[in-house]
Amino acid sequence: MYQVVPGGAGGTITDVLPKQKHHKDTRPLVGAGVIGLVLVIAAVTAWCYYIASLRKAELLKTQLLDLNKDGYIIRNQGGSIVFRMDFRSGTLDLDSCSKEGEILSCGRTTDRKLNFFIETVRPKDTVQCYRVRWEELVPDIPVEHAMTYKFAHWYGGAVSAIQHWPISISGQQAPKPFVTSDIYSNRNEFGGILESYWLSSNATAIKINNSVPFHLGWNDTEKTMYFQARYNDSPFKPNPGEAPCAELSYRVCVGLDVTSIHKYMVRRYFNKPNKVPAKAMFRHPIWSTWALHKTDIDQEKLLTYAANIRKNNFNCSHLELDDRYTSRYGDFEFDTIKFSNASAMFQKLKTDGFLVSLWIHPFVNYDSKNFHTCVERGLFVREPTGRLPALVRWWNGIGGVLDFTNPEAREWFSSQLRLLRSMYGVSSFKFDAGETNYLPWKFSTRTPIRDPSFFTRRYTEMAIPYNDRAELRSGYQSQNISCFFRPIDRDSVWGYELGLKSLIPTVLTISILGYQFILPDMIGGNAYLNRTDGNRVLPDRELYIRWLELSAFMPSMQFSIPPWEYDNEVVEIARKYTALHESIVAPRVLELAGEVLDTGDPIIRPLWWIATGDETAYKIDSQFLIGDDLMVAPVLEPGKQERDIYLPAGRWRSYKGERYDIKEPLHLTDYPIDLDEIAYFVWV
Repeated sequence: MYQVVPGGAGGTITDVLPKQKHHKDTRPLVGAGVIGLVLVIAAVTAWCYYIASLRKAELLKTQLLDLNKDGYIIRNQGGSIVFRMDFRSGTLDLDSCSKEGEILSCGRTTDRKLNFFIETVRPKDTVQCYRVRWEELVPDIPVEHAMTYKFAHWYGGAVSAIQHWPISISGQQAPKPFVTSDIYSNRNEFGGILESYWLSSNATAIKINNSVPFHLGWNDTEKTMYFQARYNDSPFKPNPGEAPCAELSYRVCVGLDVTSIHKYMVRRYFNKPNKVPAKAMFRHPIWSTWALHKTDIDQEKLLTYAANIRKNNFNCSHLELDDRYTSRYGDFEFDTIKFSNASAMFQKLKTDGFLVSLWIHPFVNYDSKNFHTCVERGLFVREPTGRLPALVRWWNGIGGVLDFTNPEAREWFSSQLRLLRSMYGVSSFKFDAGETNYLPWKFSTRTPIRDPSFFTRRYTEMAIPYNDRAELRSGYQSQNISCFFRPIDRDSVWGYELGLKSLIPTVLTISILGYQFILPDMIGGNAYLNRTDGNRVLPDRELYIRWLELSAFMPSMQFSIPPWEYDNEVVEIARKYTALHESIVAPRVLELAGEVLDTGDPIIRPLWWIATGDETAYKIDSQFLIGDDLMVAPVLEPGKQERDIYLPAGRWRSYKGERYDIKEPLHLTDYPIDLDEIAYFVWV
């Protein structure tokens, strides 16, 4: 161990070699040990953070939904992303989030407190739903979520002036009140039939709660729809005594396919009609004076119109006497100059087998003799303070609008209708208007309403006593009124802007919103000046014929401009299709109408209803189904006597007798269809 070597004066030197080596190696080993210890501590810390992050990630998942600070995504059972919502009104503080059972809740954003939760609900094996609620605790802060729509095709929401199927979004729109409007006069607004419900081709649906002060916007560059709740700069109001704290709450449901998820949503969230309107309205055409005579109607013209219907051997559900049979708007007595003996006229029409309905509206103009009565009795919608009646402008002048939240106003209006029925034997009424754009931006009603569109609901209720043959053009939560609902007036043009091409997308949209008794407006359109293809007196002849053919496959038909205004060939085509409607279409529609009372399922259905996984079927807007077994493909282009037709897989027989037994969808290219024909196919 020791080595002795010779030394100098003073003796020997003892050299301990191992100790010298030990001194030289200790410092790096100690340093390495310190570094190792630090690495171990860091690894343990990282592992702890990793475990914590896994736990937090697990915490922020609920079933097939993943939540993060900026939004959430939902996957289907196959793992594909089917829904994405981003938060635009704040960033969640994830440290404030907790999970209890199927409820995931958070108490803060990065700068303020809030109430937020997502609850998972599984109402049936094939459906998974998520209840989402974001409630602000500070007044006048809007809540906004942005839904990405690029994953699928979307349907629903509201009718619009330019109607497409599926929804076609263009441009950018800041969120605006989602309320009923007259889109003939305001073509960039939402339409008169509207529900806060959307459905997608990837089997996802969203329903905004009715309590939400809901505003809708969009951005076609970002492919997003903005769902916003707010009270500031809005016609929505909080309940009396409540602070204007916005709350955005809704349900997102995911199913196996688009048809089954829609069936679930309709059964769960929509009102259903409780009766079917008069069978004659499904079987025989309604004949209106409007497009033919406009306001230039009188007793002689009405009697002549009725006589010509009989002379030309057409059936009639009822005659509709439209605007203007009174001398002033808001009166309920016949103008004695235009109708010298209204009682005798009604008796003559009754003897000849005609029922008659009358056009009515919710306005009382300032020059009507009833205006003073309504002011004195407080029957009008009022300005915000509630002290004075609000004057509104509508398409026939200036006046007050009756407050249908006021029981006295409802009774006064009803009494006028009852009087008309008792005096003349009026069968029913055409309830015009009812949209919220005819209310002031700020207003007050006898019974406070949070949502302006609830005024539309209250107006539609006035039709209930007459629902056998009544007609409405506006609707909000009104599916149980059990009346025919009519889209806003169509122009006598071919295109998508209130023209012939808009008819199928509009009817499909109304159907998806839960309104199944649909009157598709007047054949040929309304022949308005400067909005008519043709000679501007009558709609274009070809347009009229194609419109007639399409209307024959709708739940109800309505004439105003009669076919004898053209020529004998048009009269014969009209006879052919009114007979076809009565013999083939009406029996099937009536059968489906009975089912609507229980299911709410559409009578007029999109092709994807029976072809749920078919990408092409999701986009077809010029064909439709009646039930599951009658498919219709009209010609909607001028100068065409052929069209491409898409046949879903199945066994079909054409109206010409051709049979198609196909296991895959089939495209029929340039299928020939003469001017007096419409293509339809029956499931064999």
